[in-house]
Amino acid sequence: MPKGNAETPASSLAELADHIRDEEAAIRLGGGRAAIDRQHEKGRWTARERLEKLFDDKSPLLEIGLWSAWGMYEEWGGAPAAGVVCAIGPIAGRRHMAIANDATVKAGAFFPATAKKVLRAQRIAFANRLPLVYLVDSAGVFLPLQEDVFPDEDDFGRIFRNNAVISAAGLPQIAAIMGNCVAGGGYLPVLCDKMLMTEGSGLYLAGPALVRSAIGQRATHEELGGAEMHAQVSGTIDYREPNDEACIERLRRLISLAAPDDGIPPKPFSRVAAVPSERPASDVYGIVRPDARQEYEVRDVLATVVDGGTFDEYKAEYGGTLVCGTARVGGFPVGIVASQHHQVRPADGPIQFGGVIYVDSAEKAARFVMNCNQDWLPILFLQDVNGFMVGRDSEQAGIIKAGAKLVSAISNSRVPKLTVITGGSFGAGNYALCGKAFDPRFIFAWPNARYAVMGAEQATSTLLDITVKSLERQGHAVDAEEMADLRDRVRGDYERQTDIRYAAARGWVDAIIDPAATRETLIAALEIATRHIEPEAFRVGVYQV
Repeated sequence: MPKGNAETPASSLAELADHIRDEEAAIRLGGGRAAIDRQHEKGRWTARERLEKLFDDKSPLLEIGLWSAWGMYEEWGGAPAAGVVCAIGPIAGRRHMAIANDATVKAGAFFPATAKKVLRAQRIAFANRLPLVYLVDSAGVFLPLQEDVFPDEDDFGRIFRNNAVISAAGLPQIAAIMGNCVAGGGYLPVLCDKMLMTEGSGLYLAGPALVRSAIGQRATHEELGGAEMHAQVSGTIDYREPNDEACIERLRRLISLAAPDDGIPPKPFSRVAAVPSERPASDVYGIVRPDARQEYEVRDVLATVVDGGTFDEYKAEYGGTLVCGTARVGGFPVGIVASQHHQVRPADGPIQFGGVIYVDSAEKAARFVMNCNQDWLPILFLQDVNGFMVGRDSEQAGIIKAGAKLVSAISNSRVPKLTVITGGSFGAGNYALCGKAFDPRFIFAWPNARYAVMGAEQATSTLLDITVKSLERQGHAVDAEEMADLRDRVRGDYERQTDIRYAAARGWVDAIIDPAATRETLIAALEIATRHIEPEAFRVGVYQV
């Protein structure tokens, strides 16, 4: 494990961001230099090289799921970025979601995390009405793990179902076969609106060896699924290209026929000229420390993110552990719900702890979320939350009812939601501030973020108690030395699982971002999230009062 984890904590956010940046550079190498060389020897570009040629500005606006499969599938040699690159960027002046198989990683085969990542990319594209481009170069399902890739509603087949639904919704999809496209994976390009294929690529349900085994027929690669056959005999493909370069050039020409983005969000969304933030983005490194026990003022964080002079705080003297207000980010009007990370003294009652949601803060935030929906304001959530307040007084005051109101308002929101995890994201606090389960258009995290059902101290005690009782039921008495070893092991395992890279590997966040890049990332996300509006009434369910 690199510096910046529980064993060797980083001294600052800047140091953590540097470590993350170094690790990401390694992930972007995919299967490594030797695998890249093999791809080049075939006369083909890598997935990232193809995207660099495809996008107008070479680099994407946003890459989704770079950390997918991090630390997973080690028994199979790993699968950096889950063997697929998913990124949003402009092509011929129009933003697209591009999904490119990385053939340097196990020939672009689909691991469980690969299917999950592609499905997330499709959901983002559908919600934000982004046209899609698929650059196909995949050996299909990774057979040793087929049981976790193949049959379920969030597995491989759902991708093809989505192809059909996206096409029916009128969203353009274009596919280019630039290598292997075999077995069930062959349905993806054929379900798209247009299909290109390069010489030397293959598109077939079964290759020569499997055909011979299944029906005894001898057929060549070209007879079964070569570009010439599909162009002249089956008529499956629309354009046959000699190589990657010609294919990318044709893709860009075809896409250029559609009208480019004009950059003006449709009503009721709006955007005015941006104003620089009150504080430089780099100030965040001095505001927040990696040590979660260090307090900070979340309004200072907001001053590095929102347009200067635009923040109007809502109920500023009430429910102080959640800071709510309206502002502009890059000229876009937004509502903000942010965790406060220092103690708060209310006008009536005891001191409240930062990072904890109390009855007053939950009810304030629920009302504010409703207001944002009335005003069609996208909502930005900044999470550094330990959960809801517990104990007799809180329960008697109705903390469960107050929390349920907030959860209901967020669940039924009609406006785009963006979430940034700036610290802890624990338990029901994750839910109440728009965690992944509540359909944020994008969910980002800082390198210091932690994701778990509860904090390490509480979890270690609970898990240790369960382990000890289990051993005792088996007739094994645990002595003091063994208890200490068990505690260290349980805590180490739990803290490993709270590492934000662990969460990103499993698709629980879309990207780990440099804290100093929060403003620019959110502006890019707002440009995407405000592209489309489906007018509908704001409705909520039954509230407990």
